[in-house]
Amino acid sequence: MSQQTLSHKILARAAGKTSVTPGEIIWAKVGLAMMTDSSGPRRIQANHIRLKERIWDKDKVVVISDHFVPAHNEGEALIQRITRQWVEKHGIQKYHYGEGICHIIPVERGYIRPGTVMVGADSHTPTGGALGAFAVGVGSTEILGVIVTGEIWLKVPRTIRVWWDGKLNPAVMAKDMMLRLIGEIGDDGASYQAVEYSGPGVKALSLDERLVLSNMTTELGGEAGIIEPDELVLEHLRAQGQTDFDPLYADPDAEYDRELGFDASLLEPLVACPPNPSNVFLARELAADKIRLDQAYIGACTGAKYTDLVAAAEIVKGQQIAPGLRFLVAPASRQAFRRALADGTISTLVEAGATVLPTGCGACAGLGNGILASGERAISSTNRNYPGRMGARDSEVYLASPRTVAASALAGHIVDPREFEG
Repeated sequence: MSQQTLSHKILARAAGKTSVTPGEIIWAKVGLAMMTDSSGPRRIQANHIRLKERIWDKDKVVVISDHFVPAHNEGEALIQRITRQWVEKHGIQKYHYGEGICHIIPVERGYIRPGTVMVGADSHTPTGGALGAFAVGVGSTEILGVIVTGEIWLKVPRTIRVWWDGKLNPAVMAKDMMLRLIGEIGDDGASYQAVEYSGPGVKALSLDERLVLSNMTTELGGEAGIIEPDELVLEHLRAQGQTDFDPLYADPDAEYDRELGFDASLLEPLVACPPNPSNVFLARELAADKIRLDQAYIGACTGAKYTDLVAAAEIVKGQQIAPGLRFLVAPASRQAFRRALADGTISTLVEAGATVLPTGCGACAGLGNGILASGERAISSTNRNYPGRMGARDSEVYLASPRTVAASALAGHIVDPREFEG
C-alpha cells in the first residue's frame, strides 16, 4: 500500500479505515456542515420536512447569511426570513447574519478542525483546507443528506502537490501565487483532485494569505485545497478557545499523482484577463496597454480580508483615485472591518476615494452593490471573471491582488503595483 497524502489520511480517518485509494468510494463522517442564505434553508426545507426534519448534530451545522445582505428587494428579504425561521425552528446556534462571508466566518470563529471533513453548500468551501481540513463544496441536495445523516459519500481524489520555495517580495501576494498556478495548469488542471500546498513559500504566509491558496483551488477545478497545519494554525484555534483537535500530516514518503514546483521569490504581480482565471499575464506587460477601468473592487472571500485591506491602503495612502473611476471596498467580515477601522486602514481607503460597502459576497457574485453595466470594465480582487460574473455579460473583469487593484485605481488603468511603491 502506498503511503498516504494528507487528504487521504483525513478521508481514511473519516471513513474509519487505515488507508484509502484514489478512485475508491467511501462514506465519510462530517465534522462541520455549512450552508448559506442562498444554498441553505430556502432550497432544502421542502425535502427536509419530508425527511421528518432530523438534524444529526446541531452543534456541527453553521448557517451564514452573506449573499443577500442586506436585502435589496422583496425576494431577497423573503430569503432572509426563511433562513431566520429555519435556524430558529431547529435551534441552530451557529447562525451569522451580515457578519461576513461563509468561507471566512468559520475560520475566524474556530469552527474548522484540522484533520476533519468539512462540507459546505458553496463552491469555494475548499477555503477551510488552509487549516488542515478536507473541505469540499457540494450542492443543496447533498448538504441536506449531510444535515440529516452526518455523513457523505466521496470518491477519493488523486492528489497534486504544489511546492513553493523562497519568499514573496513585498509587492507580490498569495493571489499572484494562485494566478501563476492557474495560468500554468489551466482552470481544469486539478479537476476532481486534491491539491496540497507546501514548502517554505507557503509556510511564510499569514493565515489570511494561506486562505487564498485553498480558496482558489476551485478555479483549478479541484475538489479540495489543503495545507498542513503548523503552529500558526494551532495557535489561531487556541485563541478561539478551541483545543479539541487532532491534526494529521502526510506521510514522509506519500505518493502524489503530480508534483509542481515554483519559486516565490521570482514571482511578479500578475493579472488574469477575461474570459477566465487561467488567462494570465504580467501586470507590467498589461500596463503598457493602458487598459482603462471603470471600477476597482476590493472584495470577496479571497480578496477582502484584513490583510488585503491593509495591503490596498498601503498603496493608496496619501493619494487619490483616478477621476471617473469607482473604487469599492467590501470587507470580507465584520471582524476584518472593525480591525481596519480601528487602525486607520478604512480611513486611508476612504480618504483616497473608496466607497465602503456592506460585508458579504456582493458584486463578486453579481449581487447587491457594485455590479457592472454593459461594456464596463473592472479590476477585482475576487476569484472569478467568467462572462457575466459581476454584472452584464459583455462587461469585463480582470483579476488581481489587492495591491494591484489599488494601484490600478490610482492610475485609472491596469498597472504593476510596484509603480506606486517606494
